[in-house]
Amino acid sequence: MPLWLIFHPEGTFKTPEDKQALATDITSLYTGGGLPAFYVVIQFITQSPSSIFVGGKNPPIDKPFIRFAVDHLAVHFSKDEERRLRVMNRLEELIKPHVADKGYDWELSVDETPRELWHINGIAPPPWQSEAEKMWARENRAVEWKEMA
Repeated sequence: MPLWLIFHPEGTFKTPEDKQALATDITSLYTGGGLPAFYVVIQFITQSPSSIFVGGKNPPIDKPFIRFAVDHLAVHFSKDEERRLRVMNRLEELIKPHVADKGYDWELSVDETPRELWHINGIAPPPWQSEAEKMWARENRAVEWKEMA
């Protein structure tokens, strides 16, 4: 599961269509790699501009600051430098039309939670790229599974 927390000031991501466009782009990235769509959770967290501080000051209204905090649980890449760079570059490309092209400032970080510390509806997820995970992708929901030999 990638969990995306998008902290943004009022006046950015104003419409449901703005949010849907970014959510669709994010989800497509992960489903394109074989993950079930329901693994992708995105939360837009609107904040008052007076509650956001960068360097001890509120960013200017005409140059809002967006914070992307991403947590990867299903697949990890941090130990493979080439893959890490490829993934971070891809994430930057993905958000570019939603922030950079609008003149916003942003910060993006990715944490990796151990897969063993993750459950969906009380069920531990099947191994990555396993037949059981492919079944989860087809069903687009968590279902009971057992190890398949």
